[in-house]
This record gives sequence, C-alpha cells and structure tokens, in this order.
Amino acid sequence: MKLTFIGADHEVTGSMHLLETSDTKILIDCGMEQGKNLYQNAELPVSYKEIDYLLLTHAHIDHSGMIPFAYLNGFNGTILTTSASMDLDAIMLLDSAHIQEAEAEFDNRKGKRAGREEVKPPYTVEDAQNCLKLFKEVPYHQMVELSDTVKFRFVDAGHLLGSASIEIWLNDVTEDGSRVEKKIVFSGDIGNHGKPLIRDPEYITEADYVVMESTYGNRMHERGLDHLEDMRRIIQEALDRGGNAVFPAFAVGRTQELLYFLRQMKEKNMIQGHDHFPVYVDSPLAIEATKVFHENLVECYDDDTRKLVEQGINPISFDDLNLTVTQEESTAINFSAEPKVIIASAGMCNAGRIRHHLKHNLWRKECSIVFAGYQAEGTLGRALQEGIDKVKLFGEEIIVRAHIETMRDMSSHADRDGLLTWAAAFGDITSHGQFFLVHGEDEAMKELSELIKEKTGNKVDCPYSGSVFDLAKNQWVYMADPVYTKKEDEIQVRNDAVTLDLADAFSELRAVVEQTKVGANADKKKLAEAIRKLAQKYSFS
Repeated sequence: MKLTFIGADHEVTGSMHLLETSDTKILIDCGMEQGKNLYQNAELPVSYKEIDYLLLTHAHIDHSGMIPFAYLNGFNGTILTTSASMDLDAIMLLDSAHIQEAEAEFDNRKGKRAGREEVKPPYTVEDAQNCLKLFKEVPYHQMVELSDTVKFRFVDAGHLLGSASIEIWLNDVTEDGSRVEKKIVFSGDIGNHGKPLIRDPEYITEADYVVMESTYGNRMHERGLDHLEDMRRIIQEALDRGGNAVFPAFAVGRTQELLYFLRQMKEKNMIQGHDHFPVYVDSPLAIEATKVFHENLVECYDDDTRKLVEQGINPISFDDLNLTVTQEESTAINFSAEPKVIIASAGMCNAGRIRHHLKHNLWRKECSIVFAGYQAEGTLGRALQEGIDKVKLFGEEIIVRAHIETMRDMSSHADRDGLLTWAAAFGDITSHGQFFLVHGEDEAMKELSELIKEKTGNKVDCPYSGSVFDLAKNQWVYMADPVYTKKEDEIQVRNDAVTLDLADAFSELRAVVEQTKVGANADKKKLAEAIRKLAQKYSFS
C-alpha cells in the first residue's frame, strides 16, 4: 500500500501519481509537462503494461496529455473519469496529437537540412484515437469497486466542466498479515468560487492522506470584480470606435465563459447602439468543446445555468453567434469592416488563429485586444500586456496601436484562501495521516504548507518526483532529492532559497528591534552596536 510521486511535484504541469496495493496498480492522472521544466521527473517504477486503472481528474492536457503515450507504451487498462471529461478528452487528445505530429514534422524539416536524425512525436493521432477506446465514464458520487482492496468515487472539483477530486478507500493486508484500512484523497485542480456555468468545488471532510494542488498557494484573486460589466465596457468602447474586440482565449473553459457573458449582454441589450453586433468563435477545438459544454447539462452545470436549460435556453448560444471551422471562414472575418467580437485561440497568443487576428487588428487604434486569462512569461500575450510597441507576425513587423485590455482574475483555480478553506474542511488528521502538496511552484507550496500547518495543525510534506510513501505504515520509504533539468537552474533555485532564508532572518531581526521600544536603553545600545558590527562584517560593498 504505497504512493509514488512522479509528476507535477514542485511544478504545475505533468500531473501523475502511482498508487499500489497488493492486487492493483493505479495511475492518478497522466499529464504532459508544459512550459518551463525546472525539475526532471522520475521514471515510472513499473511498466505501463502493469497499470490496471487510470483515474483522471479532468481533461486539461497537463493532467491527461500523456495518456496516448502510455497507450503506445503498453497501457491497456481502464481509464475512469466523468462523462464531461471523457467527451472533452475525445477532442483535446486528438488536438494534442495533431500538435505533436506537426511539431515533429517541422523539426524534421530543419533537421534534415542540418543532417540530424529524424525525431518522432511522443504519440500520433492514431495512438490518441486508440486510447479513447479505454475510457469509461463514472458519474459523480457513484462508488466504484476496482478490486478487493480499492474503491473510489468522484466529487466535483469546480475547476472545469467534469473536473473531479477523487476519494479512494484502501483495504489491504500488509506483510505481517494485518489488515489496514486507509482513505486517500486526490484534490485534482480545485476550482474558484462563483464561476459561470459550473458548480463550486465540493468539500471533503474525512481522509487519512490528502494529495493537494497548490497552484495559487501564495496568491490571492482580487475581490469584488464584475467581469460582466468589465467585458461590457470594453466591447461597447471598441464597437463605438468602429473597431473589433479581439479575445485571445483558451479553447476549453474560458471561451465558454465568455460566451455565457455575451449571451447575457445580448439578452439584456447591454451594448447600446449595436443591437446585432456579430460574435465569431474562431477555433475548431473551442467549437467542439462548446458542443460538449452544451451536451453535459444535468451533471455539471450550476443551479443558475440548469434553470436556463430547463427553460429551453442554451446558456452559451445566441443570435449573431458565428462558429468558424474552415481556414476560409477564418480569413473572411478580417475582410468584414463591420465592428465585431472575435474569440480565438490560443489564449497566450503563442500559436493558433489568434495570431492572424492580431496581425489584422493590433495596428488599428480603434480595436481592443482583451486578455481574459493568465499570460505566462515569455509569451506574446505577456509582452502585449507589458506594453511592447511592435511585434513580428508571419515575418511582418506590426505596430501596436490597439487598446490592450485585461479582465483581471478570471482564473479557474482557487486562490490561497480558497485552497486553505478546502484543506481546513478535513480538520486535524495528524493522528493517522497528513497532507502532501503537489502541482505548485516552490514558493506557492512553501507558503501554503505553512498556512495549513498553522490553521489545521496538520503535517504537510512537499515531495519531489521519485519520493515513495508507505500508506499502511504512515512513513516515508524514500524521499527523493530534486533533480534539475539544467545546472544553472539548480544554482538559481539554491540562491533563491538562501535569499529567502536571509529575508526571513531580517524579519526576525526587525521584530526584535520593534520589541526593544519598551526595553531598557542599555539593551537598545547593545543591540545597535551588535547590528553595526554585523553590518560591517558582512558588507559586500
């Protein structure tokens, strides 16, 4: 009865954990690493052929993107997830496979000229299509027995349509013949409260062990924002200027939220003077995902959305909505002079059809480019947010004259306080278990772990990839050290850690100085002298 940490340990992508009992081997998620990769992941300690089940928390690629790779390498077990996650992955994994093949083809064209060996994609469209046959849907709250030693159920994590936390009950015989019962919870990605369309995350109150994400463990969302009004203002101003409002948006989740707000604007005539302004969704993946959102009604929607459906209203559709699939349809959008709203992927402007729309709209001062999602460092989206005045698109330099707008804090992740509230629902489990933080960067994990300890009294560990925990004995079998992808990253992380430790020490010193305000003058003089000597000794000037 053990848990091995493989992916998204001190990082926020590539989620994967291996849970083993005497008769069952289970993967929790099988995600792809994306963006900056600071730490190397340990190899899976068993072959994919030996895995009996894969429990999938949700369809995002950083949690599901390596399922076709697992299939290609021998996995033939059963993939269990919610209905919506299964439907979303049916399109997202195929899209991911197309991207893998296209990137490999591009690399090979360059590599052939340079005399390099041909590279193969991690998996192909055929692999993605074949692995979809292994999926089986499980409704929320339905208890499922996987074997004599394992049963589980999904509860709503409130992060994405179909997203789930997983409760797993283990009942196994140990090496000495004693029977041990344990419950372990995997949070998946915990959602933000008050999001349109989907329900808020459910709270779980009992567990021995909790494997919990920490993405926003050191960040707070801004309170009191009115996203509908913010979006209305931006669109009104752009249309009044005779321009377009262009939204780079993630195809799954964010696009559907924007459509939900646009339907409200249309229904309530919130945009004045432009009664029939057209809206274009220009992303084949977003269009397919929107269909999934419309089809998965009862199980996933929140109460407000369900009421709309019961009245025969599609919550993410309206008159003047245009779904463009072909390249010709996409190109035609920019040949129309009529002011309009354009929603296109990719959300960070690093690829996809959005780049064509930027080329045609960035130079126009009457247009607005509207960011409704996080823009990672190093992306075109972040550069535009930070005020870059020129960009290069398709070999052409484009001057930036459009209004650059940001709809703040539309995140689908719970912030620090949301995570802390979710963790506190378990109460104090120190007598029989503990928390493990994953899916977060170092500083986020550090701050959240301290807050959980302080608020609940629970023990919290932040394991690195390759660490193994014995769930029956409640102890570590092996705690892995970090393995860095680059030596300079290791040096930088160590430097950052030392700097943070120094800052903590300075805070302690400041507290001591504050306390001396009510102390004796002699003590104050001694402390001042000691601080001056310390400053002289360690001066770097």
